[in-house]
Amino acid sequence: MSKNKIMRMQGAIQHYAWGGFEFIPNLLNIENNKAQPFAELWMGTHPRGEARVNKDHQNMPLSELIKNNPITLLGESVIEKFGEQLPFLFKVLDVNKMLSIQAHPTKAAAEIGFKKENEAGIPLDAQHRNYKDDNHKPEIMVALSEFWLLHGFQSIEAIENILLSIPEFNPLLKHFEQKNIRQVYQAVMEMPQEEVDKILKPLKKRLTANNKLSKSNPDYWAAQAFETYPTRCDRGVFSIYFFNLVQLKKGEGIFQAAGIPHAYLEGVNMELMANSDNVFRGGLTPKHIDVPELLEHLVFEPVIPTILKGKVISKTEKTYPTPSPDFQLNQITISQNQRHESTGHPTASVLILIEGHATIESNLLLFMMQKGNIFFIPANTPFTLKGLSEQSNLFLASIPI
Repeated sequence: MSKNKIMRMQGAIQHYAWGGFEFIPNLLNIENNKAQPFAELWMGTHPRGEARVNKDHQNMPLSELIKNNPITLLGESVIEKFGEQLPFLFKVLDVNKMLSIQAHPTKAAAEIGFKKENEAGIPLDAQHRNYKDDNHKPEIMVALSEFWLLHGFQSIEAIENILLSIPEFNPLLKHFEQKNIRQVYQAVMEMPQEEVDKILKPLKKRLTANNKLSKSNPDYWAAQAFETYPTRCDRGVFSIYFFNLVQLKKGEGIFQAAGIPHAYLEGVNMELMANSDNVFRGGLTPKHIDVPELLEHLVFEPVIPTILKGKVISKTEKTYPTPSPDFQLNQITISQNQRHESTGHPTASVLILIEGHATIESNLLLFMMQKGNIFFIPANTPFTLKGLSEQSNLFLASIPI
């Protein structure tokens, strides 16, 4: 039996402008005296926000810990597939303002794009850089609250109905005569700003006058976008109408494959992805937008959103299966005095307690857990959780085998 030790871990906080001000500080039991947005909590080894671990009274970067003993910590199957690195990035997100319209590259495209930008001498931290690394970024999210997002293009019939039923969009029908999604989307993304203004300014005026919009109506989110960017008509507004508007309940999830356009609109979630920060943006952001690069990688096929409910695998655990080889997300829920026992996963895992109180015991070590506590669990390391509150809710990130 493995005598590896589980280790307390501290995530890295990202203070992006769209973040909320309360959820992550409350989760971590820290004060937000500066009233900063706390957008994301990163739990991984990505250099743009690396977690740290406590080992033998030392605090060190997670990548350094892994580098010193990769096979034992990651597991042999991980080394064979991904080399001596943690292949996933685990996050908590608090979306207070809508994120950019975005998509992510395939692995092959990321390797080519990263090499190309390196050869062009573009610094890794340059604002106009598209590829921050050479990895793809498939991702799964599970809602921790009611959550709203955009996900993939609607059907051809739905898009045609939008162009017909929204009077301001009628002039776009000429770009949809062939019923080609790419043609109409490329038209709105590449048209001069004067034309964008001509279409969106009347829409803005009409929506501003209506203060009784429902979140299930794309008009609500368009109005939010106009309020967030009051000095310009952002062409990202078109995406709000062309993409599927999805509402998730707490505990429901969705998977974003490479090339699927999407945008988080509002809510709190767990997110698990390949270890990458590659994003192509198409609007609703002050950050770098590269329309040609975005259009090259988008999937212009209608998407029917698949809502993931989680597959029950025991009395205390369910999993959210995805086609990605880089990560696996499980949710563990235990009541007071209820136990959850793991004989040890063959790969490294990261565990976070989101709600409640619990203990975690492993190889004669016993830790108290309160919400926001994170543990790095080496490969093949058994552990037992015991609930200390009415309900304790935990999420476990690992690698499928």
